[in-house]
Amino acid sequence: MRQMTTMQTTNTESVEERLRAITRFGGFFGGVLFETYGGIVARPGVFNPDAPPRKKRLLRASAPEVHFFSTDDGVQLKLTRYRGGSKGPVILSHGLGVSSLIFSIDTIETNLVEYVLAHGFDVWLLDHRASIDLLASKLQFTGDEIATKDYPAAVNKVRELTGAASVQMVVHCFGSTTFFMAMLAGLQGVRSAVASQVATHMKVPPLAQIKTGLYFPSLLKTLGVESLSAYVDTHADWKEKLFDKALTLSPVVGQAEQCNNPVCKRITFMYGPLYEHAQLDAATHDALHEMFGVANIGAFEHLALMIRQGHLVSAGGDETYLSHLERLAIPITFIHGAENQCFLPESTEITYNLLREKNGKDLYARHVIPNYGHIDCIFGKNAVNDVYPFIVDHLEATAGKA
Repeated sequence: MRQMTTMQTTNTESVEERLRAITRFGGFFGGVLFETYGGIVARPGVFNPDAPPRKKRLLRASAPEVHFFSTDDGVQLKLTRYRGGSKGPVILSHGLGVSSLIFSIDTIETNLVEYVLAHGFDVWLLDHRASIDLLASKLQFTGDEIATKDYPAAVNKVRELTGAASVQMVVHCFGSTTFFMAMLAGLQGVRSAVASQVATHMKVPPLAQIKTGLYFPSLLKTLGVESLSAYVDTHADWKEKLFDKALTLSPVVGQAEQCNNPVCKRITFMYGPLYEHAQLDAATHDALHEMFGVANIGAFEHLALMIRQGHLVSAGGDETYLSHLERLAIPITFIHGAENQCFLPESTEITYNLLREKNGKDLYARHVIPNYGHIDCIFGKNAVNDVYPFIVDHLEATAGKA
């Protein structure tokens, strides 16, 4: 500010021209300061699909090997392999309305794939039928299909291609919920797991309870809505723009940290606050449209039912899963963000205590990460220091145990 008072313009012919030049520079200078130091609230955040593709950094990883495979109900899924060493194999599984890109996004200095690879593991990214990268995500399905069809096919495929007797798992959100359903349904070939944010039980904040208590996904279905999408760009029509404006009236969106990114608002509307804004760098926040997309109402209905029940049930409401807790007698580490407003930390605490009581205390560990929410534990700017070491410590401890 002191420097600005000493600025002078040269080669001007009038006071008006001199003031205009100072004003132009002041606007530019102030704008850059706001862009640089204003954080993510300073950015408009609307993706322009006509803009040139953003330049992506090369991952510190081997060339990916893509393997498509089918489930026994005929759905094509995808596994992407990064060879990093003889440990593993490790399968990473994403949540609802995203894809495996959450583990390999290039906008942070070190992503989870790079970190696990650097420790000598053979990494496999699973895109199950909820992945926005697959045509299957446009279909109607529930968590039961992912649990009973996708996970057995994926684990068997990795074991077939590697010759490994068993695999390790890192599972997040809906990928974690459905993984536990799969294990409780009798999934074989998994020797250990890291579960991020939710497992067999769900505790959510009051506003989420209200939404699920009012059967909100079922209401949308009766109105003919088959899916919701977090994706929005500059080509949105007037209905999309009106929807984005209306989201600001939502109490769930209104209580969250405010920013100018419509994708961010849609994410909050669909799932609740998924991250602490302070844990995301600007590049990741700007790339949310790459990672988030469509999620079908069938999956939302199933998730809402489980939230109302407080634990895993089938899409039909049957108590299919929790009667087989002995099938979870494998080493499991639970990771939970202390500020998670999607699934409260109490969620994994219930599972942790239940399994310790049923199967013994030595198999399980749990870490609550201060100042983190939900998915920022996966692609937060400092997750490499604050979260990833807990994941790799578990994988290392169970790497050689078949």
